[in-house]
Amino acid sequence: MAELIAALGGDLVGASDLSISRIASLAEADAQTIAFLANPRYQAQLASTQAACVIVAPAMAEAAAARASGAACIVTPDPYLYFARLTQWWTKRFRPSAPARIHPSAVIDPAAVLGPEVDIGPLAVIEAGARIEAGARIGPHCVVERQAVIGAGTRLAPHVTIGHDCSIGARCLIHSGTVIGADGFGFAPTQGRFEKIEQLGAVRIGDDVEIGANTCIDRGALGDTVIEEGVKIDNLVQIAHNVHVGAHSALAGCSGVAGSSKIGKHCTLAGAANLVGHIEICDHVHVMGATVITRSITKPGIYSGMYPFDEHAVWEKNAASLRQLNVLRTRIRALEKQNSEK
Repeated sequence: MAELIAALGGDLVGASDLSISRIASLAEADAQTIAFLANPRYQAQLASTQAACVIVAPAMAEAAAARASGAACIVTPDPYLYFARLTQWWTKRFRPSAPARIHPSAVIDPAAVLGPEVDIGPLAVIEAGARIEAGARIGPHCVVERQAVIGAGTRLAPHVTIGHDCSIGARCLIHSGTVIGADGFGFAPTQGRFEKIEQLGAVRIGDDVEIGANTCIDRGALGDTVIEEGVKIDNLVQIAHNVHVGAHSALAGCSGVAGSSKIGKHCTLAGAANLVGHIEICDHVHVMGATVITRSITKPGIYSGMYPFDEHAVWEKNAASLRQLNVLRTRIRALEKQNSEK
């Protein structure tokens, strides 16, 4: 515990010689566990948890310390942030990275540039002109195409593809199955068929970006698709060509952004939220799950547009009523006009 406090800070209340072997939730904790309480809805679990130590806010310090003889707590203004940093510290201590090496089966073009301490996994492909900067780690079966840049300390999990001319900033983490720099969806209709529009731009990703598994970020048609620094993108997200996502925004799973739309800084899209193309979202906008944004938003705030779910029979009746709203509106206006003339 003393080592943990020295690394992360916080005020330790209770025994400092506890032996901690795992991190767990309050409900799953045992006498060798450190847990945390950040959400008030789990406050009732504090009295029954078996955790040796609990990370709590100052308001809960007394209750946490009084749980049982020998129990301890770490008091900090933001328990959830402390928990996040604890997981980072724990990973570095107990799951350290293997020493950097270049696997013999990797295919690396002689014209590629590799910085110091670069790690290249089995069967990875690094094409001509690609640049892998210091300390980057390229997982097995990854492909880094020609002239692409991978920033210092960035890690590509297995089976990631980085398209030609795309650039990834420093300290990024890109999970398996992600494709960055595939062609955007561009076709010109002619005589009942579609003529391909070659996508001439690239993708530019800033520092400290994390991208979830099986996400696709398309290259721009002319200019670049841009993901600014600190953006966090979940699994199965689609970012179309020429989209611009502002710094420190977050997009949850199955959300999608159509072409040429711009998202401001510090925005969030909850799961399955969607933006149509060619619109702009200002800074500090938060879109609720399954909401479809069809026009630009110029005022910060929370936006939602979900039709309330219900039992199917009830929903059908409500949907039928919804179709009659314009008729009802016309009738009400006519009645109002009649009453005003009396």
